[in-house]
Amino acid sequence: MSASITPVIGLIGGSGLYDIDGLQDREWRHVPTPWGAPSDQLLFGTLAGIRCVFLPRHGRGHPNPPSALNFRANIDALKRSGVTDVISLSAVGSLQEQYPPGHFVIVDQFIDRTFAREKSFFGPGCVAHVSVAHPTCPRLSDAIADAGAELGLPMTKGGTYLVMEGPQFSTKAESLLYRQWGCDVIGMTNMPEAKLAREAELCYASVAMVTDFDCWHPDHDHVTVDQVVKVLFSNADKARALVKALIPRIGAPRGPCEAGCDRALDHALITAPEMRDPKMVAMLDAVAGRVLHAK
Repeated sequence: MSASITPVIGLIGGSGLYDIDGLQDREWRHVPTPWGAPSDQLLFGTLAGIRCVFLPRHGRGHPNPPSALNFRANIDALKRSGVTDVISLSAVGSLQEQYPPGHFVIVDQFIDRTFAREKSFFGPGCVAHVSVAHPTCPRLSDAIADAGAELGLPMTKGGTYLVMEGPQFSTKAESLLYRQWGCDVIGMTNMPEAKLAREAELCYASVAMVTDFDCWHPDHDHVTVDQVVKVLFSNADKARALVKALIPRIGAPRGPCEAGCDRALDHALITAPEMRDPKMVAMLDAVAGRVLHAK
């Protein structure tokens, strides 16, 4: 019989979401990692009796731009804190007319156009190749959809998130190209976050919160910063309500992930044990300790 897992829910808050309301026994803690410092301290607490760990992706007050985020430290810190399931919340632009500002998209695919970021925990001394063909956890995505329906949120399950490097927004030509590719939303932060979550054997789901239409839209030039900020904080309020409705749905003890997220490294390591760099192995203690130290 498979061992029962008591979930610990990790929440990554994007632009406008720098705290989580309703957490009991709140405590901000610094969590050191071998990869450097995460974006901020992590907020530990419970919601509906379920252990939760919150990380503001850009740091409180938003001091960190997308390209400067230490994604490896962020994911390692969550894993090191006992997190089993990660809900990522991020502000995005819409590439499709049917997803207006205020709409939420439960992402199930990504196109990674970033180029200035460390994208793997593995490297020289310990090589691994992890599948990200299906980069999000269907169990978590289903639960988000159910919670959103319960609240009556404008939400679509399934969509492709184009991740750009930033910090500048797209040119109009790029925006039109991404529409031709069939992308639904565009943002700057879910990669390599999703890839690293998979390497860390964490169940991961992404909620993309639309703040505006990207520059392809004929009305884009009429959008003001004030309007975007207003939608941003309205979305943050919806996200807090979503989290409160979601946590009880995913916090009950469960078995192993049916999609295999928590066993992603079973056949990924390719470096022979005798050739592995001990320093690299030590750095991977939280992320890959299950397979590196298996007997």
